[in-house]
Amino acid sequence: MRLLHRLVALACLSAVCYPLPAADAPVVPDDWAFKPVRRPAVPTVKAVPATNPIDRFLLAKLEAKGLSFAPPADRRTLLRRVYFDLIGLPPSPTEIDAFLKDDSPDAYEKVVEKLLASPQYGERQALAWLDLVRFAESDGFKADDVRPNAWRYRDYVIRSFNTDKPYDRFVKEQLAGDELFPGDGDALTATGFLRHFPYEYNAVDVELKRQDMLNDIADTTAAAFLGLTLGCAKCHDHKTDAVTQRDYYRFQAFFAGFWPADVPLVSPQQQAEYEAKRAEWEAKTAELRRQMAEIEKPLRDKAVAKERQRFPAEYARLIDLPDAERTPLEKQLARLVEVQVYTRNSKINPAQMKAADRQKWEGMAKRMAEAEKDKPPEPPTTMAMTDIGPECPPARLLKRGSWRSPGEELVPGFLSVIDDRDADVKPTKAGTSGRRTALAEWIASPKNPLTGRVMVNRIWQSHFGKGIVASASDFGVTGDRPTHPELLDWLAGEFVSPGEPGASAPGGAWSVKHVHRLIVTSAAYRQGSRGDAAGVKVDPENALLWQFPRRRLDGEALRDAMLSTAGLLNPKAGGPSVFPELPAEVKAGTWKVSPDPAERNRRSVYVFVKRNLRYPFFALFDSPDRTETCARRYVTTTAPQALTLLNDAIVLGYAKAFARRVEKEAGTDPDAVIDRAFVLALSRPPTTEERAAARSFLANHTGPSADAVTDLCHALLNLNEFLYVD
Repeated sequence: MRLLHRLVALACLSAVCYPLPAADAPVVPDDWAFKPVRRPAVPTVKAVPATNPIDRFLLAKLEAKGLSFAPPADRRTLLRRVYFDLIGLPPSPTEIDAFLKDDSPDAYEKVVEKLLASPQYGERQALAWLDLVRFAESDGFKADDVRPNAWRYRDYVIRSFNTDKPYDRFVKEQLAGDELFPGDGDALTATGFLRHFPYEYNAVDVELKRQDMLNDIADTTAAAFLGLTLGCAKCHDHKTDAVTQRDYYRFQAFFAGFWPADVPLVSPQQQAEYEAKRAEWEAKTAELRRQMAEIEKPLRDKAVAKERQRFPAEYARLIDLPDAERTPLEKQLARLVEVQVYTRNSKINPAQMKAADRQKWEGMAKRMAEAEKDKPPEPPTTMAMTDIGPECPPARLLKRGSWRSPGEELVPGFLSVIDDRDADVKPTKAGTSGRRTALAEWIASPKNPLTGRVMVNRIWQSHFGKGIVASASDFGVTGDRPTHPELLDWLAGEFVSPGEPGASAPGGAWSVKHVHRLIVTSAAYRQGSRGDAAGVKVDPENALLWQFPRRRLDGEALRDAMLSTAGLLNPKAGGPSVFPELPAEVKAGTWKVSPDPAERNRRSVYVFVKRNLRYPFFALFDSPDRTETCARRYVTTTAPQALTLLNDAIVLGYAKAFARRVEKEAGTDPDAVIDRAFVLALSRPPTTEERAAARSFLANHTGPSADAVTDLCHALLNLNEFLYVD
């Protein structure tokens, strides 16, 4: 009997981990994702008119089931929906009125173009990409040190979406911007994609740490650009997908020569001018610095010796080797040792000096502080990734995934299930290996069957809450099958195709905005969220999209919506991240709240991303911790969410500001106050019943009138209608 119970439990577990497809799910071969994209013909449907190809693909399946789209959403609902989807903010009352008064046939299309051209579009679209690439501004692990220039990558992503940078260029810049576009500051910043791995800087097992970094880079690259869980093949051939362990380490070999670098973002002439001024300053302060260093030397030598003792001898000896005598692997390992030996405890403690030395040193330190005022400021730098040189450390197949058990040496190569070739690698003029260029060109090729499919699926997910392939970063055998495989391939083909000049339907030319435009102008997107009851019986999961799926705002959009509704949102774009206030019960630690309230009220995409202290409001509403790639946020409904919206002092502050805005714009007339509050919060006027209830609430409130309006505004911020997009 116990054995039977165990078998039943295992069967249940298997059903959870690997759910069986629905009885009417499309029959799709296991290796569908690795097959070339074949752009199918757009089907003919009964619905008239159905001019958008997306609608015709969807209607073909709906009509086969006796279903159709839900009636169109009303104009206010549609406007609010497309605003949140494209720019992550609610429409203003002025924008609502303008849309409702525009009776031209292309009124909605004009709104779409306006939103796609808005600088706020990039701020919204960047968020999902930052989740995907595990962007953070701190190292993680116990120390969780700050990465002061990481924000430049965030701004690069926002700019790329705003300018509609062709996606193939976007891919190439992030994987090999230093090799393909040397001297381009944006392309150098883009390689920060390869720098976002968590980093335990004080670990002494540096060879293991190096391998952890390589694993993270390879796994994230495969997940982000190819939609594959490649890391499953670290220790053995993939159990389900046609990815071998050899494939995994051939793929990882593209990154074997990785070399983090903080690169100046100035022209060669500006860099030369800075270096000349710096040399002049160093000459003036040389003697003072020499004398100080002489006093500091005993303390520094002691600290260095102590740090060296932490490392095994084979690692410690590397820092004594001249760089020219190190192998490529030894250069990488030596750097990981040096950053600890020479930077930990780098600050000198005068209290440890002899009294006479301390007195002399403190006097010189004052003079040095004065001299520092004349020191030329360092040029701005960006977190980039390059290669250690034209030669890379050997890449080996690791038995059981352990760096201690290296097997055969491998050269960079592509995934055998798609393209079983070794890469044609050529060193670059920039002095790098050229390996990442070969990989970038292969991934960004229109012939790659995964790249286009994966990206259009992510864009689809951003609008409907779930992709055509629900497992957005797992296009393998154990991932979800596409609900509409023909539509997925049509969109992928449309996305990558350059089209013909003057054609009536030019291709997407890797344009992300083109795919957004196709989706949000479709009838499928414009339909209401309350479809026919027949749909519930035939397709209870709404996989065929017979109605628009309601979606809750994520934490960032919810905070931005409250700030916008309250009239507090600061539209300032770009620059170093900000630190909003924290709940009183959270220990701030290194979280130094921005002193300027206006800075604290900037958009959520600009809030500092600290791995060991996620901004609590975002964490509460399911933001990932950014230690690994996240393709799709799960949505939870918990008591702390409701309690926070009801009781948190920060949310109450938003409600008070909202009330002040309402009273300023509407005056003291109760009906005017109620109308304005509803339009600002919900993009619509109140119903007759809602107005009567709100009027009664204001009339019977026992506190001051300002408190009554605040409580009304607070209640509106807590409505499901505020938290959800219909």
